Amino acid sequence: MLKIVLPKGSLEKATLDLFEAADLAVRRSSSVDYRASVNDPRIDEVRILRPQEIAGYVADGLFDLGITGRDWIEETDSDIVSLGELHYSKATARPVKIVVAVPEDSPYGSVSDLPSGVRVSSEYPVLTERFFAERSVDADVRLSYGATEAKVPDIVDVVVDVTETGRALRAAGLRIIDTILTSYTELIANPGAFADPDKRHAMQQLHTLLQGTLEARGKVLVKMNVPADALEAVIAIIPTMKSPTVNELFGDSGYAVETVVAKAEINVLIPALRDQGATDILELPLSKIVH
Repeated sequence: MLKIVLPKGSLEKATLDLFEAADLAVRRSSSVDYRASVNDPRIDEVRILRPQEIAGYVADGLFDLGITGRDWIEETDSDIVSLGELHYSKATARPVKIVVAVPEDSPYGSVSDLPSGVRVSSEYPVLTERFFAERSVDADVRLSYGATEAKVPDIVDVVVDVTETGRALRAAGLRIIDTILTSYTELIANPGAFADPDKRHAMQQLHTLLQGTLEARGKVLVKMNVPADALEAVIAIIPTMKSPTVNELFGDSGYAVETVVAKAEINVLIPALRDQGATDILELPLSKIVH
């Protein structure tokens, strides 16, 4: 039913890992194959292409559904339908940022300080030109094909680059003076395909699987038995998504309590629960959380 396109390059491994965890494993003959498949009745075809191209291809109807960043949607000015953000990137769950950076020893403290004719290198010329024009800065924007941070100060004065943590820019001796765009990965659809009720339903179902998988990351299910006289003390220390589930045990012997908590908190929580009287405590991994 659906033709989908996934990003190659920096997002490739994280995307394939997400699909695997969502029970939508992507299969291909080799790591350099651009054609792939998913054993799912809703997916007819899978291609793996550069994220810079994906928004345009989806807008043109070559694919029904795709994953790319908001940065490339804006850069290509593509007419797509966004099904929503998917909070993952190359290394973290944080968004990437398109930033303006100058050498550490540059006299410029903000974009408004930049002189007329300032030389700017960027892989995002459309976003960059629009940003500087809106701030009445006459900038000489030059398209970069990579290694943008290496071009200052000899070739250009300023770079507009993508960063997730800022580490690479700092290592190159650069200082961020402004942010053009904060960009999450997004699940996007062709407007015509999205207007088809059957295709739209299939897209929404896939989005549910992907979003549920991301929601479950870093969380575990905790189950325990609690004596009646310890219930309030146990509930008081449980950090929960919502109210914990509490069921009375057979024979008025206490309560069964379960809740979802952050994995990072479990090393402190389990001993504390035991101290408050909880017994038979189980920690269980989660694959998906669907609200």
